[in-house]
Amino acid sequence: MAPPGPWLYDRDQLSDIPERLLAAEVVREQLYLQLRQELPYECAVETERWETKEDGSVIIGCVIYVKRQSQKGIVAGAEGTRIKSIGTKARLELEQMLGKRVHLLTFIKCRNWDEKPGLYRQMGLEFRA
Repeated sequence: MAPPGPWLYDRDQLSDIPERLLAAEVVREQLYLQLRQELPYECAVETERWETKEDGSVIIGCVIYVKRQSQKGIVAGAEGTRIKSIGTKARLELEQMLGKRVHLLTFIKCRNWDEKPGLYRQMGLEFRA
């Protein structure tokens, strides 16, 4: 029922968030989809590296932060199969969204990220006490 208006963004633009944050959100989505009840809810994802190569592809390095050492095993899975599956599916989705070849590197680190408000801002999130 709303009248048509001008486009606020390019037709090809998928989102108004930066691509670095988009990459982290795609990885985080795969964490939720693949781990379900096993997911450590104290986890966060940050894009630490974004490098465009000469051939037009992009190297993206995402870090999954968990709160306890025991949670790293949940995210990694047996012999790294879960983190590999998360990375593969996230990479395929990112390639489709960005329209270019993506080399996705995923890492798991243990850090008490929720106790440090400055980390929220680094990840593109807003901290409110």
